[in-house]
Amino acid sequence: MKLTRRTLTGLSAIALASSLLCSLPALAQATVKLAGLYELSGAGATSGTMFKNGVELAVKEINAAGGILGKQIEHTASDTQSNPGVAKGLTAKAVDDNVFAVFGPVFSGSIMVSMAETKRAEIPNFTGGEAAAITKQGNPYIFRTSFTQDTAMPKVARYIATGLKAKTVAVIYVNNDFGKGGRDAISKALEAQGVKVVADISTDSGQIDFSAPVLKAKQANADAIFVYTNEEESARALRELRKQGVNKPLVGETTLTGQKVIELAGDAANGAIAHVGLTVDADNPLMLKFKAKYYQATGTISDHNGIKGYSGVYVLKAAIEKVGKLDRVAVAKALHGLSIKVAKEPGVLMDLSFDDKGDIDRESFMVEVKNGKQVVKEVLPALSAKK
Repeated sequence: MKLTRRTLTGLSAIALASSLLCSLPALAQATVKLAGLYELSGAGATSGTMFKNGVELAVKEINAAGGILGKQIEHTASDTQSNPGVAKGLTAKAVDDNVFAVFGPVFSGSIMVSMAETKRAEIPNFTGGEAAAITKQGNPYIFRTSFTQDTAMPKVARYIATGLKAKTVAVIYVNNDFGKGGRDAISKALEAQGVKVVADISTDSGQIDFSAPVLKAKQANADAIFVYTNEEESARALRELRKQGVNKPLVGETTLTGQKVIELAGDAANGAIAHVGLTVDADNPLMLKFKAKYYQATGTISDHNGIKGYSGVYVLKAAIEKVGKLDRVAVAKALHGLSIKVAKEPGVLMDLSFDDKGDIDRESFMVEVKNGKQVVKEVLPALSAKK
């Protein structure tokens, strides 16, 4: 082919275009792009908003301190509307935007649907969802900032059996992925402790009237009642339980005694007992400092979701710094089996580690609500500490 000036000009244009395309990944790494997919409306608004606030607080702090590997974090927040379909669409958009990592969704039902998109694109995805099935899919890019139900429920069951000396339990749960996973896990754990579930009571996500479920639990005459619903529903359940004069121990997991539950339930929350992975009322200087900073930034007291969002960003920072470069695949690999000490990274608030599935391990707490505040009854060691 004869090379004319026009041909050479065309080839130069192609070469320039190719050069620009090749430089796109570098341009994309001018900042550390995070996509936040949160439940800012709908049934998960409390959880998602707290999680978002925690992420934003961490991003602000890290950027003020020079960023990650000298690069600023760029965070965008989107509302999943507590809808798995919307969450999946927003995750696909985040993939198209070539983000480095995704935070959220928080709801188990949404992350179960959306995480296929981040897996396909090899993007690390942090979630506060607790459903045990989330990390049982063999997805190497999903990382949990909360305990899995398989870790938490045996601790609750042990307390019910040994702390309360209960022989029978009525279980009230929300009929979604989160609730059903919790119901299955607590039932299995209670059976292992020799405790019988005498009432299995399903409720709907967003349910307003808890008179019928509470009446069923009351009629079961169990030694204790286990409540596992979302925060707003937990507050309604507690108010109805007190209204109907139930005086049996009320036990649950994190969502039974969260800050929003205490605010909504008022005096009805007093006496409720739960296992919580995280609490701003722990006797931990770093946690108390976070509590003050969160309140100063938002005018509200953080629940476990705010802590999970905040510490999750610092976990990502630690993993990137360990790898030494912005490589999503390498960072995901580094997170598996990674241990992070607060002595080196105070932002994680508590010493923690991840297993090969992306599940987190650290200390946790049994708490009781007294005078509108979580009071730590017992500090439970990390599972790895027992090995």
